Order: sequence, then C-alpha cells, then structure tokens
Amino acid sequence: MEKYVVTITRQFGSLGRPIARKMSELLGVEYYDRDIVDQAAQKLKLPVSLVNEQEEKAVKQVKNPFSRMMFPLGKGTSNTQDEIFEAQENIIKFLAERESCIIVGRCSDFILSDVENAIHIYIYASYEARLKHCIEDLHMEESEARSMMKSVDEARNSYHMQYAGYLPDDRRHKDILIDSSLFGVDGTAEFLAEAVQKKFGA
Repeated sequence: MEKYVVTITRQFGSLGRPIARKMSELLGVEYYDRDIVDQAAQKLKLPVSLVNEQEEKAVKQVKNPFSRMMFPLGKGTSNTQDEIFEAQENIIKFLAERESCIIVGRCSDFILSDVENAIHIYIYASYEARLKHCIEDLHMEESEARSMMKSVDEARNSYHMQYAGYLPDDRRHKDILIDSSLFGVDGTAEFLAEAVQKKFGA
C-alpha cells in the first residue's frame, strides 16, 4: 500500500478533532493538530501562545475579502504571521512525505493540494448540534458558546481565505463534506475511515 494523507478542515463545535483522533485509531496512522503549532513555535523560537494568536488572526486591511483570491498572502500581513505559516507549511509537507497520516486544519488541504495520494475532508454540523456539543461536552455557557462559534469560524475562514485564497468549505477543493451530527463521533470516523481504506487500499 502506498503512503497517503488525509486533511480535515472543520467548523468549530463539529467534533472534527475527536473524529480525526478516532480515525487515526481505526486506520493505524498518526494524526497531527496542535502538534503542528508546537513544532512551528519551536522552529521559530516563539512562545506557543503567540503562534496560537497569530495563526488564525484575520487581516482586516483588505476591504473586499474575495480580492484575497488574487493575493493569497493578503495585503499588509504581519511578518510574524507569514513566518508562522511558512514554518507550518514546511512541517505539514514533511509529515506528509514521511508517513501516512491525518492532518487537521492549518490550511493543510491547500498546502497538500498537489499531493496525489491525498483525500480532503470538511466536517460540519448544524448550528443547533454544534451549540449542544459546546454546552454539554465543552461545558460552556450558552452565550459563551454562541460567541466562540461565531468568532472561531470567522477567524478560521479569514485565515484560510488569506493563505489559500478560498474558504475551508469550498467544495471545489474537497473530496468529502459530511455533517457529523448524522452519525456522531464514532460513526463518522468509521464512515470516513472506510472511505479512506477504499480509496487507498489501506
């Protein structure tokens, strides 16, 4: 079996991270998420908190957000943010070249768009399902959950548009889009793992 990579982008509260973790168990491969932030911070000798703050920080100086399609790196982007993206890009490419793996977020679908043995997945859920998860599983107050869902989704969309030139849920750049509330964490992970196995003979 040839080496392969799975990229996962997701809405906040859609259970993308636990689904990726469960998929890694079912497929017997590593999955990378916060690890990439830690490695980028170490490479740049920056505190992890700064990388976290910068990596999804939207650049607001472009009045028309869709003009970023012509300028994928945006206009007026901070040097620090560009350096963080470049470090994460190098780490993601290294991981994909080294082994079969699952990579969550960080524009990995864009960074690995030219990789032949790759499958790109977007995980979403209804507003109500995400709100319920935030309240019941993440133990947030309802007002906090609503605020986090809005702010994190906006930050991820802006970050992705800034560097990839398209939104995370753009179906032109995805192989599978799935509502995680249909099957839950285990069921979604099993469905997606089976799809990966069929695709790559894993």
